[in-house]
Amino acid sequence: MKFFVDTAEIDAIAELNDLGMVDGVTTNPSLIKKSGRDILEVTKEICDLVEGPVSAEVIATQADDMIAEGRKLAEIAENIAVKLPLTWDGLKACKVLSGEGKMVNVTLCFSANQALIAAKAGATFISPFIGRLDDINLDGMDLIEDIRTIYDNYGFDTQILAASIRSVNHVLESARIGADVMTAPPEVIKKLATHPLTDKGLETFLKDAEAAGIKIV
Repeated sequence: MKFFVDTAEIDAIAELNDLGMVDGVTTNPSLIKKSGRDILEVTKEICDLVEGPVSAEVIATQADDMIAEGRKLAEIAENIAVKLPLTWDGLKACKVLSGEGKMVNVTLCFSANQALIAAKAGATFISPFIGRLDDINLDGMDLIEDIRTIYDNYGFDTQILAASIRSVNHVLESARIGADVMTAPPEVIKKLATHPLTDKGLETFLKDAEAAGIKIV
């Protein structure tokens, strides 16, 4: 499974990238706002930092305007994935931009039918939102599983990018089902390394090492 980090904070991306934990980055207008940076400036800096796809989202709602914005964003770097909403106009823009050879991430997916039609429109990535489905008492993992089945049935190349991930269990279940990519905030990715028994075991080892006077250097 590929790991994308869902943030526009350069320091957080750099730390994970140095550990080989970043296969790409996803951003959105809310994350750009949080960073306090100009969208073109910070997106260029992220693209220079990581080799994988960097999703940059349009803010237009009409297809022609989305296409224009998508082309502008794609000029930032070769690894830009233009992020489009899963609306009819978004699908029109997806068809045009993917036809021009640009990577396209179709976002805000909440049904398998939406994922199917996005694949037909040529999406590079489809971003089903797990956490937001959980918020309304639906199981986001059911959606990931349905999309995986449909894409495998027909050999679609569109990659499933599990999004709105809020817990390590979301990561585990996405990997178990077979999502191609997951995107999560830096703090969730870091939590993948933690376990209470690891902490307990380390505490015991350190106490025994101190009691035995063990020194290595």
